[in-house]
Amino acid sequence: TTDRVTMADGTSMANMLAMAALIAPGDHVLVEHPVYEPLVAAARFLGADVTRFSRQGPGFALDPAAVQAALTERTTLIVLTNLHNPTGNLADAATLRAIGGLGPRVLIDEVYLDAAGQPSAALLGDAFVCTGSLTKVYGLSGLRCGWILADPVLTERFWRLNELFGVAQGHASERLSLLALERLDEVVGDTPALLARNRALANAFFETRDELEVAPMTHNVTCFPRLLRGDVDALNAHLRAAHDAAIVPGRFFGLADHFRLGVGMATAVLEAGLERLGRALDAHA
Repeated sequence: TTDRVTMADGTSMANMLAMAALIAPGDHVLVEHPVYEPLVAAARFLGADVTRFSRQGPGFALDPAAVQAALTERTTLIVLTNLHNPTGNLADAATLRAIGGLGPRVLIDEVYLDAAGQPSAALLGDAFVCTGSLTKVYGLSGLRCGWILADPVLTERFWRLNELFGVAQGHASERLSLLALERLDEVVGDTPALLARNRALANAFFETRDELEVAPMTHNVTCFPRLLRGDVDALNAHLRAAHDAAIVPGRFFGLADHFRLGVGMATAVLEAGLERLGRALDAHA
C-alpha cells in the first residue's frame, strides 16, 4: 500500500535516507562482508560504529548464526543486500525471517532482487526496511527512481527527510517512472530469457578455468569469482590495455583476490567479453 512506500532518487539515496532515519551517531550498525562499499560508507558518514560479519565463499550464503554472533547490545541496524552484491547469492524467506527475529531492524538493498523473482522482504514483517529501484534489473537508471518499503511510521520519517534533501523532485522523471511501473511486464520483456542464456554461458566458461573459484550462477545478475593464481588488479589492467574490457576488482568490496563480473548485457557482448577474459587469463598465467 502507498503508506508503506517512500520514493527516492535511486537506490543509493534510498539507502542514505533509510540509514539517516534509523541510526544516530554512536549507534552500532552491523554490515555484511563482502558488500557494496557505499553501504558501509553511508553508515560511517552518519556517525555509526560499523562492524562486519562475514559471508563464507565460494557460495557466500547468508548465515543467521553468523549475524547473531556479531550482534551487541548497542546494535540498532543490520545491513544486507539481496541479491547479494557482489556475489548474486539469493537469501530465502526462512533465512531472512530468522535474521528479522534477532531484534534490530534489518535494512536490505534489494536493487537486484527482481532478477530472481522473489518478493520483497518487506512483506515478511515490520522488522524489515527494503530499498530498490528501476535501475539495475529494469535498465532505467536515467529516471532516478528508487524507493523504500517499510512500516507506515517509518515511511513518514523517510518522506520528511526526502523533502529536506530533495526539495522538488523532477516531475517529468516521476511521471515516466509511474508509466514504467504500470508497464513493468513490457519493460522486462525477454530479460529473464536473456539472463538465463547468459548465466549458462558464464557457468560453462567458469568450468573451463581452473584458476577461478566461483559458485554456479542461478538467479544472479553478477558473480564474484576468486582468482586462485595471480593478482586481480594486474589482470584488470591487462584486460583494459590489451582487450578493451574490464572487471570490477574485489578490493572495492573488501576481498582483493576476487572480482565482480556481470552478465546483464546482450549475449553477443557477453560472449566477446568472456573470450577476452579467457585470453587475459591465459596471458596472466
